[in-house]
Order: sequence, then structure tokens, then C-alpha cells
Amino acid sequence: MKRFILPLIIFFGVLHAAQASKVLIPMDEAQKNHLKAYGIAYWMLRTYDAEIDWLLNFRGGSFMMDWNQRLVNEMVIRGVSYEVISDAQAAATLSQIAAQDANMDNVKLQKAPKVAVYSPKTKQPWDDAVTLVMSYAEIPYEIVYDDEVMQGKLPEYDWLHLHHEDFTGQYGKFFHYREYPWYKAQKREAEEIAAKWGMAKVPQLKLAVAKKVRDFVSGGGYMFAMCNATDTYDVALAAQNTDIVDSFYDGDGIDPNAQKRLDFSQTFAFQDFQVVTNPYEIEFSSVDNQLQERGVTEANDYFTLFQFSAKWDPVPTMLTQNHQQIIKGFMGQTTAFKKKYIKPDVIILAENRSIGEARYIHSNYGKGFFTFYGGHDPEDYQHQIGEDPTDLNLHPNSAGYRLILNNILFPAAKKKKLKT
Repeated sequence: MKRFILPLIIFFGVLHAAQASKVLIPMDEAQKNHLKAYGIAYWMLRTYDAEIDWLLNFRGGSFMMDWNQRLVNEMVIRGVSYEVISDAQAAATLSQIAAQDANMDNVKLQKAPKVAVYSPKTKQPWDDAVTLVMSYAEIPYEIVYDDEVMQGKLPEYDWLHLHHEDFTGQYGKFFHYREYPWYKAQKREAEEIAAKWGMAKVPQLKLAVAKKVRDFVSGGGYMFAMCNATDTYDVALAAQNTDIVDSFYDGDGIDPNAQKRLDFSQTFAFQDFQVVTNPYEIEFSSVDNQLQERGVTEANDYFTLFQFSAKWDPVPTMLTQNHQQIIKGFMGQTTAFKKKYIKPDVIILAENRSIGEARYIHSNYGKGFFTFYGGHDPEDYQHQIGEDPTDLNLHPNSAGYRLILNNILFPAAKKKKLKT
């Protein structure tokens, strides 16, 4: 009797595949592992050079793709929920999405973006939320740092991530860690690279790197930054014609007229801010909404995603796909952005309206795009140096981490005329 069971299973499996030629990966509450679902989409793009339908605002931003047995096997292995549907069901879904009165759209994902993470080669004393989630989702990436950037290698990539990096050249203002081995190693690494490129000071090197990143974005690249890589990046660009760094960090004094000499026409997202020149204050500018100003605690710290028109504003719609609209907040060296310092052409994607702060912002720059996401780790409210990395096996449905992964798939989208 047993000899007949396997052929029977194969027969019905083939019959099922013949009748159902699409796979729908739901991204609403039915999904068991939202984060690995993005990894499946990336894997399909990379492995099969396949076109994927990203169904914006349909069941939390679901994915639809052609059925194949290897895809099904991979989803089972990774624990990703899926539904096998017929051509007729797929056509009905696309018709529903295309209706003029439906705030939904279908974006075609066509090519897996090549991803770079800007990070020191010496050991980091903290984890990086983006590398954590890419590793968990099984999305490959490469590490680049100052040497690679100065060598002009950024155009080899489609998407660049900046995280806990100080582009002002003040070593994160971690003066209280200056005797720690990791601090000394990173300081030595930065000084050696600066000298290699003929620069007398690390702030000069970091400014040169910031300009290379600017050129990468202007030329059509996608840049995503979190934590203090957001405001320190703009501070470095604004201060390119003056000196805001105390002798404590670079051996010479601050320009007494530095604030007046800031050039906000050079920045990506922020304007009219004040720089913090006190070397012992762990802030870089007035952009960051600091803990004592925010007036919230972990228990009541939330931010809300904006709803955009999927057909008219597909870019911000892609970046805000989620199964939750209200997301729990989290802190970082740069936690949130005061709205009064955000340039008028920058789109606020998420905010805590009650305390007047933006948490997630985006805009185009030249031919490319940038996104700034405040905070350090969406599942660790107040991450401290030396703590164990977040275990994403405990947070497979993290709404905060989903925003990062939206940005990684964004460059894969088929280009069309966009309002933004």
C-alpha cells in the first residue's frame, strides 16, 4: 500500500501547481515572519532574476510572484507564511488594486539591489540594527569604510547604509570611553586613513567621505541612515567652510564664528540648526529631540506612520508599508528630529505629533534618494554600549524593523514617473 502513497502525493502536487501558478506572501497579521518574508523577495530577485509584484496597501504590503517548487520549499524552511493562488485569483487581486477609488498600487520589483554598509573595520562596541535585520532576513551585504569610499567604490552599489557614525570627526563624542580599547582602535584607524589620504585631521577625512556619499546619492544612489549618522552627516556638510571641532578632538580650536558660517544649502534634510561645540556634551546639534525635552517614557513612546496615496505617491507609500500604523518608539544618540529644522521639501513619513518630532523622513537628492530613521534599535528601547545584540528570532514581526527592510527593497522597484 505504501508504494502508492508517494506517487499519489506527487500527482496531486503537480495537479495543484498546474491549477495555481502564483504565490501570495501576505504581510498583514496572517504573516508568521514578516522580516524573513523580505528576505524571500530578495532571494527571488537575486536567484531567478524574477519580477515580483509588491502590492502596496494590500494586506500590509504583500508580495506576489510566480509559483515554483523551490520557492515553496524555501518559504517552508524559513518559516514564511504564503498562499498558493490561481491565475484568476491573481487577476482579481490586481483588478481590485487598480480600481481608481482604491488606495493601493502594484509596484514591480525587478532587480536585487547591491547593498553596502559603511562601518569601521575595527571591532564595533555596539550592534547595528540594519546589519542585524539583513543577516536575519538573509539579505547579503558588503562592508565599506573610508578607504573604499575615498577610492571611489560607492558607485558599485545601489544602496548604502550609514548607522552609528560621526561625520564631524569627533569620534561620537564618546570622551568617557577614551581609555577603552575599541575607542583607541577606532581613533587610530581614522587617523591612519586620514594621513594616508594626505589630511591633517580626522574631521577633514570625514567631510571628504560625506561629500563622496553626497555625490553617490546625487548620481542616483540610495542612502539610508539611522541614529547619529543622520544629523552628524548634515552637520558635517553645513560646517565644511568652518571649524566646529574642539581641540579636545582635533588639536586646534573652534572658529568663534562657526555658527554664522554654517551653509545650510549644502545639507540634505536639515536647516537653521545650532551646532553643539561643547566637547563633553554628547549631542551634535539642536536637531535631535533629546530625552529631557521629549517628556515621554518607554511606556508611552510611540510614533505613527503617515498614510500616502499609493497611486500618486508610490515612493513614500513603499517606505511605510507595514501591518501596524502605530509603532513603539526607541532611543539612540540621535532619537528624533525637531520639525522646525526639517527642510520644507523633505517628506515626513512618521511622527510623534504630541511632542512635535519626526522619526522617519525621506526626500530625493539629485537623481537619488535618502531616508533618515531616528533611533538605534527598534526592539531595544535604550541600547547601551556592550549589551548583547537583539535576537530577532524573538521579534519576527517587528513593525519597527520592517521600515528598514522597505528601504532595502525600494531600489528594486521599476522606475516610473513619480510625484515625489
